[in-house]
Amino acid sequence: MTIARHDDVDVDRIIAGIATRMNDRVTDVSAAICAYLEERITELRGDPRTTDLLTASVESNVATILRALRYDLPAADVRTPLAAVGFARRLARQGVSVNALIRAYRLGQRCMTELIFAELQTLAISAAERISVIERITATLFDFSDRITEQILAIYDEERERWLESQNSVRAVRVREVLDGRKSIDVDAVTEAIRYPLRWQHLALVLWYPDAETDTDAIQRLQRVVRELGDAVATASSPLVVAADQVSVSAWLPYRTAPEALVTDVRTFVTAHRDHPNVAIGTVAAGIDGFRASHHSAQRACSVALARRSSSSTVVAADDPGLMVAALLGGTLTETRDWVSEVLGNLAGDDEHDERLRDTLRIFLRTGSSYKAAATELNLHSNSVKYRVGRAVARRGRPIGADRLDVELALLVCHWYGPAVLRPDPNQ
Repeated sequence: MTIARHDDVDVDRIIAGIATRMNDRVTDVSAAICAYLEERITELRGDPRTTDLLTASVESNVATILRALRYDLPAADVRTPLAAVGFARRLARQGVSVNALIRAYRLGQRCMTELIFAELQTLAISAAERISVIERITATLFDFSDRITEQILAIYDEERERWLESQNSVRAVRVREVLDGRKSIDVDAVTEAIRYPLRWQHLALVLWYPDAETDTDAIQRLQRVVRELGDAVATASSPLVVAADQVSVSAWLPYRTAPEALVTDVRTFVTAHRDHPNVAIGTVAAGIDGFRASHHSAQRACSVALARRSSSSTVVAADDPGLMVAALLGGTLTETRDWVSEVLGNLAGDDEHDERLRDTLRIFLRTGSSYKAAATELNLHSNSVKYRVGRAVARRGRPIGADRLDVELALLVCHWYGPAVLRPDPNQ
């Protein structure tokens, strides 16, 4: 049995006190280190999700080190915090260099050391005690930083290798070649290479999660959704899934003969799914040309959904009435917004009142200018429809005459793009 010397006990007490006080303000300490890292490592200045993960990673590492200092824990027992693991994996998928990750831990250790020594300077202790404390803290910080860095680099390398394998696989390359359409394609050879029946009928999808809801497993989650969807809608072979970026995938559902209600069935399944992603659904088409066409129509539907910038998950389909027309008209949103404002006047306002008037006018015109038919679809009295149509025309500032087609198209664009093509509400 080893008996601690009196001066060792004092050193332990001093270090534990420093760690306890700093742990009481661990959020502020972590924020200071994050700011220090972001100022010196430009590659860490990413999107909001990356910034959130950096903050969580730093705070979890700081808490781990302070716990070790407080209770004199050995570095050999430390395990990398989950938040730090998530941050390393995200950097690997984003292509951030491993050198940036190494620098982050080195600079983080330096900043942490300076903050601890600043706390030490406030203590009235002897020179001998101060030296002993500095030596012990320096050794502990080095051991823990070395241990965590070793683990985190292994995690980064594993994730980077997995991601590159996913992105650079023969399957993904061949799919992109098929979609590009500029090279002559041996359909049977490519079918074998990508393990997907290109001669069959296809329904293409684009799936993604809003940035605010993505995590380190976004692609795996989306792949799982597609697999479950394939089972639910009884595909004739396994669906094809290719990662498009860190948060989205392209997918194809294969059929010898596509079911009539396939799009409806896909929409129903995705909407009810517990892990509901955003989904853009293409049109059903056959053969290698249909493989491309269905994908391109899904991409156009996706472009409309992205332009709306909705915070909630959504499902859109290329064959939704008017969506493809809206996609073609919304190629340049700035020009489209100007055109909508010119056609609709004050009716192009981004508020609930104008939205209600626009929807009523859109349905009224689509139903052949029939108040009765519009009232039935809107579940309103025909007099209410007549009143709203009158208010909509008044808001526009001029009657609908020879430019009726322009008005219908402008209303259609507003319906699908929402705020992206409307005048901002001056009251917000």
